[in-house]
Amino acid sequence: MPPPRIHVSDDPARTVADVLVELARSGGSVVLTGGRTAGAAYAQVGALEPDWGGVEVWWGDERCVPATDERSNYRLARETLFKGLTTQPIVHRIPGELGPVAGAAAYERVLPQDPYDLVLLGLGSDSHVASLFPVSPQLAERDARVAGGPAGLDPLVDRITLTLPELLRARRIVVLATGEEKANAVARSFAGAPNERYPGSLLQTGDAPIDVVVDTAAACEL
Repeated sequence: MPPPRIHVSDDPARTVADVLVELARSGGSVVLTGGRTAGAAYAQVGALEPDWGGVEVWWGDERCVPATDERSNYRLARETLFKGLTTQPIVHRIPGELGPVAGAAAYERVLPQDPYDLVLLGLGSDSHVASLFPVSPQLAERDARVAGGPAGLDPLVDRITLTLPELLRARRIVVLATGEEKANAVARSFAGAPNERYPGSLLQTGDAPIDVVVDTAAACEL
């Protein structure tokens, strides 16, 4: 597999919005992420392509909170992406309110058999992706498609996450990272060999092409 492709953008949110628009126009399945910059990307999509009728939406992870909670990744997408659309996608929300065990089991039962066309991920300053934190039990899971457990950083609420093998089923992976505080994680994850201390680097162990969208600050250690 070729190495990750690094895209240094003056407007990473718009770059990711364009990726989502391309997906919406061709139809298919997408795994969404949370985070401020992802939310900024979602907010731009409706003006560019409001018809998402041919899309199925999933999430890479969710906090164990109700869908109305301000910490919910689903709520972020509902208030930014979905509210700007004229035709809604099919949405598969992670039921975080059920807790890490029951919520993970419920989500695993409805996951698709086909690969995801696009998996969009953020990257933490500790190099976590989805809710796969360094040395966490969820990161070590290789049999289940979904895992639940404690968070590795604030907010310290339990999480439900797709496991690494499930993320690696993607046809394409796009990682979004902005800010100087992400620079070391970007370099450790995508400019070196896979290392379990840096979960983002493990995305390189799959077959999916990886595009990393960063701003100048996040790229400063490459």
